[in-house]
Amino acid sequence: MTFIIWGRLNSHNVKKVAWLALEAGIAHERRDIGGPFGFTDDYLAMNPNRLIPTIEDHGFVLWESNAILRYMASQYAGELWPTDLQLRASADRWMDWQMSYADAQRDAFVNLVRKAPADRDMAAVAKSAKLAGEMTAILDDALSRQPWLSGGDFGIGDIPMGVSIHSWFTLDIERPERPHVRAWYEKLKARPAYAATVMIPLT
Repeated sequence: MTFIIWGRLNSHNVKKVAWLALEAGIAHERRDIGGPFGFTDDYLAMNPNRLIPTIEDHGFVLWESNAILRYMASQYAGELWPTDLQLRASADRWMDWQMSYADAQRDAFVNLVRKAPADRDMAAVAKSAKLAGEMTAILDDALSRQPWLSGGDFGIGDIPMGVSIHSWFTLDIERPERPHVRAWYEKLKARPAYAATVMIPLT
């Protein structure tokens, strides 16, 4: 196999890459690493950050999930990343915005998914849920004016936040009503590649 995705699939960042690989029809192999699987010396030689994912494509090694998405779209799925620079930048900003959103949602996710009930900090969960909910107002406004974060069509600008929004709708937290985010999420759920790679148990 010449295209390898390294990383466990219950990682948000690995889901991004695995989802795009299926959307683009890239023949690939995914290998579990990180978290309970640990890291091998060979993996750390490729990615010394002790993070996932990493890809190998015909000997080319790349880490950082959003950089990987941009590379994969450019190499294999140009229709998902428009060549018009203004359209590309407009979609691209949502990939970076998702990183700020992930920071807001992190405490809710870590406490409710990664920790045993007795170890959870529910005050941190409530604060995190409030911050994430407030940020989804920005998302809802954008989606009230266009069907996809990438613009008129689905593209890689939808992928990072598409992964995070599944957690937002799945976590046991209070959520404000966001009708345009909900409609976008329903469209994502109808995509087979999304269902296969993102809509899996959070644990």
